[in-house]
Amino acid sequence: MFISVPTVALNLLVIISVSHFRRLHTPTNLLLLSLAVSDFTVGLVVLPSEIMKTTACWFLGNFMCSLSKYVNIVTICASVVNMVLISVDRHVAICDPLHYPSRLTLARVKMCISLCWLCVAFYCSIYVKDDLMQNDTHTSCYGECVFVVDYITGMVDFVLVFVASFTIIIVLYMRVFVVAVSQARVMRSHITAVSLQHSGTLTWRKSELKAARTLGILVVVFLMCYCPYYCAYLSGANSPTAVAFLLCLLFSNSCLNPVIYALFYPWFRKSVKHIVTLQILQPGSREASIL
Repeated sequence: MFISVPTVALNLLVIISVSHFRRLHTPTNLLLLSLAVSDFTVGLVVLPSEIMKTTACWFLGNFMCSLSKYVNIVTICASVVNMVLISVDRHVAICDPLHYPSRLTLARVKMCISLCWLCVAFYCSIYVKDDLMQNDTHTSCYGECVFVVDYITGMVDFVLVFVASFTIIIVLYMRVFVVAVSQARVMRSHITAVSLQHSGTLTWRKSELKAARTLGILVVVFLMCYCPYYCAYLSGANSPTAVAFLLCLLFSNSCLNPVIYALFYPWFRKSVKHIVTLQILQPGSREASIL
């Protein structure tokens, strides 16, 4: 519960900030909004259901048990997919900055986010299809809600969600890191020779590099929280204590993401101030200068 409550509160602030202020309607922030929605669901639905499953009897029935399993899988897979999209966004912004505004428009990003959520919802329905039709197969007593995945389905999920997705994220960010370092060196060597007509381009590049660094930290924290769970799954570790700890570490990522925003994004701190002081209720607050 110490993770669940701040996860809900912090990610709700992110959702309100990006949704309310027009200045924050950028492709990158839309991806952060999608990630915040999945993290918010983790705090509001996934963590309370996991607490109920492990510390008390499940009294909500078999259908709600299956539904909670489905929501749990969707939110975890959606978080992974959102990280892949964020990595692609930073790769295009840093490695191909001239074509970034035309390739990643708001309309295209919205379409990609919608398609990804639909694909995740369909993919995760495979997991609970048999469970919905035979929802008492794996329960040994009344009030138990367990989630059992067969070996083949588990390996397919491991390859698609962990190996493929995490490989894409790491490869893209390694390339982003190399290009960002080279661009930073060029900027430092020419900073005194930049003319006024190029000052806008220089500022844009600096902001993009800063965004890449911040989102790089986001990706590193994500990998640190998710990798131990999947590595334990691959090794066959089935200790209840170890699994509970690794799940707690995995879910804590949903709480850490908005903390990273607060530390590195001035616009998030400004928007939180507007929300807490109820300035967002004033007329014209959507056009406030947040950036």
